[in-house]
Amino acid sequence: MGTTRRPQPADEKTTVISRTGPHRSESARLAVLNAADDLLVERGFAALTIEGIAQRAGVAKQTIYRWWKSKVDILLDILADDAREALEWHVDPGVGAEEALTSHLRQVADFFQEPAGEVLQALLGHAQLNDDTAASLRAGFLREQRERDVAGLRELLVREELVVDDRGVDHLVDVALGPLYFRVLVFRAPIDRELVGTTARLTLSLARELSAGES
Repeated sequence: MGTTRRPQPADEKTTVISRTGPHRSESARLAVLNAADDLLVERGFAALTIEGIAQRAGVAKQTIYRWWKSKVDILLDILADDAREALEWHVDPGVGAEEALTSHLRQVADFFQEPAGEVLQALLGHAQLNDDTAASLRAGFLREQRERDVAGLRELLVREELVVDDRGVDHLVDVALGPLYFRVLVFRAPIDRELVGTTARLTLSLARELSAGES
């Protein structure tokens, strides 16, 4: 089953602004997102339809089309909602750099096993065939997550007093996350703990080399 999203607190407004206008009902919005999440896991991207989502969510198809243009837009909203928390960096000052980076990479590995990770894989696959999906994915989730990853890794490096310029940090993000995405997206295989640990060690080793070169 997909992720169950929590409704907004009672004292918050329920009007939600979307790409195509305001949502009048937060509960209906959450029902649509949960339905799409569940159906993607159960049936796959190709079999996912607006009609099916509407039936599962208990809303009219016309209501969905007032809020989203397509199933891709629904999935993009799901991904943005879920990844914001699931892929957030938590740099604990009480642990070493390797442990902290390993912990985050395990978090990424776990994400790919969750329904939200299935959503990302489906969108990345569809983006190879659809330019609009590719553009929306790059302008939205991929850009936002890249910013989070760069900021999170930079914070870790600064804490370790490693001086790496912006270009170097950008490359280190590729080094840290590239093997995980490759394992999942190319081989459709789970990310094991050994890969996570090795990737964390190699990333920090390269960071120390880059920092030494800056000195």
